[in-house]
Amino acid sequence: MEDLARHSGATVRTIRGYQDRGLLPRPERRGRANVYRDTHLSRLRQIAGLLDRGYTLASIKELLEAWDAGRGLGGVLGLVAEVERPWSDEEAARMTRAELNEKFGGTRDDAAVEDAVELGVLVRLPETPDEFLVPSPQELAVAAELHAAGVPLLAISGHLRELRAQVEHIAGRFLDFTTEYVFQQYLDHPPTDAEATEAASLVRRLRPLAQQTVDAELARAMRALATRYLRHHLGEAAISAPAGAAPATTSPDPGPVPPPGPDPAADAAEPVPLPAATVRAVRELVGAEHIAAFIAAAAEREVRARTMDALATRR
Repeated sequence: MEDLARHSGATVRTIRGYQDRGLLPRPERRGRANVYRDTHLSRLRQIAGLLDRGYTLASIKELLEAWDAGRGLGGVLGLVAEVERPWSDEEAARMTRAELNEKFGGTRDDAAVEDAVELGVLVRLPETPDEFLVPSPQELAVAAELHAAGVPLLAISGHLRELRAQVEHIAGRFLDFTTEYVFQQYLDHPPTDAEATEAASLVRRLRPLAQQTVDAELARAMRALATRYLRHHLGEAAISAPAGAAPATTSPDPGPVPPPGPDPAADAAEPVPLPAATVRAVRELVGAEHIAAFIAAAAEREVRARTMDALATRR
């Protein structure tokens, strides 16, 4: 056992533990000696590789039992490799400290660099202390643009921390969703080679869907929220109306809205001045795209109520 430990890099205690769990076959007994073969060394390396990939000892035992039953591990390891490969076509780059300083305005900011290293935006290279690995040049370029626009570096890293937590939540929900409806059939038992190969093919097909969905939803949300923010902060007077209607406008002090009177062109829309505070309140209640419809519905309800009151009074 000491020889096996020396060749495998595992401790004697670990080897005994694997034997007790049934992960490692018992040695061959020769007289008073226990003899371990290359098959034991190979099994220890398999276990170490699966542990590195995040498997638990319980799941490793199931996989190894499947292997011993002749079902193979090639498909499973292919599935693991498919999941573990980069989920982006972006390639990492290297950048010296001087290039990094120049990219961010020519000033040296050690605190910001340490923050970026902690976040993994920059990775130190022990062999070249004055150089960094940049896993995502696009992400670093975004930070440089924001900094050039006036955003402090520490504010950028703080925003990234917040964003990363939210994105990891989205990724987790996508995994839960696809596991429930797509991959559960492959995960509730040790998969065969054919099942694992099929699952790996599905991973390749579904890999781009998460990013495509997030891109589309982010574009939709940014357009809607940016428009709303702009109107709120600039106090925009014009609001969008449904097709066929002219936009309503806001005014600092328009006075009361006059009651409607006889109108030969009742179906024709026309702009009506409204208090800016009223428009803001309605926008917060129903959203910018429904302001005109909400105000029209509220006005019609008030007209009907007054009409009914008038009829009741006459009686």
